[in-house]
Amino acid sequence: MTAPVRFPRFFVTSPAPCPYLPGKTERKVFTELKGPHADQLNEALGRIGFRRSQTVAYRPSCVDCQACVSVRVVAGEFAPSGTQRKNLRRNSDLVTTECRPWATSEQFELLRSYLDKRHPDGGMAAMDEMDYADMVEHTPVSSYVIEYREPTENGEPGKLVGACLTDRQGDGLSMIYSFYDPEHKERSGLGNYIILDHIRRAAEEGLPYVYLGYWVEGSGRMEYKIRYRPIDRLGPAGWSRMSNETQDKLIRAAHAKRDEGAAAKFPQAKHCTTAG
Repeated sequence: MTAPVRFPRFFVTSPAPCPYLPGKTERKVFTELKGPHADQLNEALGRIGFRRSQTVAYRPSCVDCQACVSVRVVAGEFAPSGTQRKNLRRNSDLVTTECRPWATSEQFELLRSYLDKRHPDGGMAAMDEMDYADMVEHTPVSSYVIEYREPTENGEPGKLVGACLTDRQGDGLSMIYSFYDPEHKERSGLGNYIILDHIRRAAEEGLPYVYLGYWVEGSGRMEYKIRYRPIDRLGPAGWSRMSNETQDKLIRAAHAKRDEGAAAKFPQAKHCTTAG
């Protein structure tokens, strides 16, 4: 007899500058996802902290740093905050559609707008339409794109304002990459709404978790991930629940760091007074 999933061959990348922590370098261990059991392998690796990118599963393997921590929201026990409840109400009229993993020009134009405004210096800044098609369509596992559109009176497809490439696993939904209209004048919190919608979807389908990828303490780009309760994090002993006290402390620290950054960027603001 043979095992349904053969033990994969793993490889390690060369060190490169870390995109999250200045002065650090990153290294990844990865393996190829292929064959009839790619779904099972992807799920097994996902439970020990791997993420998928096209036909590859990878995770950080840095020599002197363990800052990247896998996190997942416990969907069935999720308790939205007051701000999250307002977000759900504000965006509840959006029309969501599960689409097969097929890239469209409309999706790519939204992605380019998002990258140009939010991540102009990021690793995906130079992505072209073919790169985007590869990201979406080269998948050996159960994936789909969820589109978020403005409602219309005649029932025709409205303006695309958000999208997320998502893997459906046996124990949850894994959010591979999401993007949205970064300058929508009438809506705010679209990125958070996409996460909230995934939590709702997972709970309704009886799936226990929504995998958010890596959280990096000290990285402003990753701070939003600890705002969802309850949340599990992966450590040397396996998955464990992050306490409310720990989350509160981390959120306060993130707020303080953001306020310090704003004060440094606009030092004159503290001297402003209101006329009248």
